[in-house]
Amino acid sequence: MAITPMSTHTRTAALEAMETEELDILVIGGGVTGTGAALDAVTRGLNTGLVEMRDWASGTSSRSTKLLHGGLRYLEMLDFGLVREALRERGLVMQKLAPYLTRPIPFIYPLTHKGWERLYVGSGILLYDVMARENGASKGVPNHKHLSKSTIMKLFPGLDPDVCVGAIRYYDGQVDDARHTMLLARTAASHGAHVASRAQVTELLRDAGRVVGAVVRDLETGKDHTVRARAVINATGVWTDEMQELLGEEGEFTVKASKGIHILVPRDRIKAKVGMILRTPTSVLFTIPWHNHWIIGTTDTEYDLDKADPTASAEDIEYVLGQANRVLKQKLTKDDIVGTYAGLRPLVAGQADTTAKLSREHLVIETTPGMIVVAGGKYTTYRVMAYDTVDAALESMGKQAGPCITKDVPIVGVDGYHAAWNRRELMAEKTGLHVGRIEHLLKRYGSLSEDVLALSEEDASLLEPLPVADSYLKAEVVYATREEGALHLEDVLVRRSHINIEVQDRGRAAAPVVADLMAKELGWSDEQRDAELEAYLTRIDAELKANAAPTDEEAQEARREAPDVVALA
Repeated sequence: MAITPMSTHTRTAALEAMETEELDILVIGGGVTGTGAALDAVTRGLNTGLVEMRDWASGTSSRSTKLLHGGLRYLEMLDFGLVREALRERGLVMQKLAPYLTRPIPFIYPLTHKGWERLYVGSGILLYDVMARENGASKGVPNHKHLSKSTIMKLFPGLDPDVCVGAIRYYDGQVDDARHTMLLARTAASHGAHVASRAQVTELLRDAGRVVGAVVRDLETGKDHTVRARAVINATGVWTDEMQELLGEEGEFTVKASKGIHILVPRDRIKAKVGMILRTPTSVLFTIPWHNHWIIGTTDTEYDLDKADPTASAEDIEYVLGQANRVLKQKLTKDDIVGTYAGLRPLVAGQADTTAKLSREHLVIETTPGMIVVAGGKYTTYRVMAYDTVDAALESMGKQAGPCITKDVPIVGVDGYHAAWNRRELMAEKTGLHVGRIEHLLKRYGSLSEDVLALSEEDASLLEPLPVADSYLKAEVVYATREEGALHLEDVLVRRSHINIEVQDRGRAAAPVVADLMAKELGWSDEQRDAELEAYLTRIDAELKANAAPTDEEAQEARREAPDVVALA
């Protein structure tokens, strides 16, 4: 398989192809479910289109807790089916589909009572491990282990010794969600799907009551494209209801949004070698190692405001800090925070009083002939959601196609990754880079790291790090623009890299250099380059102002001071 670049040229070609060909399936939504559905459809031999109104993973799929997990707390809810399914998918993604973007993470579960709690929690985690190995599936992570208090303090010396009597260590998986979702789109494109970001559906087309396509506006040019398709998949997550409103009909269900926020603090602020999971009054709180930082979150609160850019308010941040400080020896303050992000979970609405109780299981339904809606679910089970959805689309079309084969289709960059990892010292010697930097590249690009490094042959300065954000090379900016569909400054600083949340200045120092590199690749005028830079810096200021706002309403008002870099239709 030739790996297709996601460039401005291929994006334009994809939109033109969608207009001139009748598709079997048009997928709306460039999150993990939509990109997964596009990959599923195209690898069954279906002519497939995929459109996203903003950037790949710009919504929920870049704002998760960045875990591949079965959902330990769902065992307590007796939701064994969901946990079993998610654990199977966790092992598949980590072992086969995206090994370079994933890794096992050890967590401790502190115990506060002797005897009964160890038996109760230990039984649940044992079941978690057993389920992960059912049906011969490889779990990809080690088994759990009971720990004494003295052992805990060696693994997590930053823990207040008075808060626990022991602990259980277990493992889950971690994933770079934004890159994984984008690479699913690129993998789909490499198998022949037509994919385009910054392409918004403004109208759904009907013929004799059946949905037969959509009008798609290229937000970069303003041009409308009429796309015909035998079935349309609505995979827009928390925007499901809004997309259904284009049909002028009430849906059979609604999707509620639940907000979850996270903060990042430097690794040296919490003395620990493992992550931690805690119960909180409303959800669970994770402390997760993430490169040179800890990710701490999340919350689970109902959210009914504008869904475009949810942010962490002061109230959210105080809650997360307060819950973490309950068990930490060295207390965290707002001054320790280098980044925050907030995401909205799409939950299928039911009779529950709070979003914390609504189902994480997914729903697939044909709401109107030709329109298949997929809603709910978990990041970890994206592949299952995708094949259920494509199955439903095939049934709607009355069309036969090959079976789902995505359990055997890794993302681009996996082929040759393990061999490249074994060559990392030779790669370091050849490029003059430290082997640690080569490892960082391999964990982001897999075997495609060599393509990133090869850019230095045309300009040796591309192997220089970005100012202040020195975990990232200038070459990564060029590669993101040429090959990974980055069209705007925020695409690189927020999702292709994680500079926006990993660097104390939120990317303020790196932004001008990134803008210059992108301007050269995309042919921006000086005015366009300056406008991109101003838009990003305004975004930083708005996010910081929102973080200081007391409530969601005030936080959203502050965040609106930085409008979308490209206006939606």
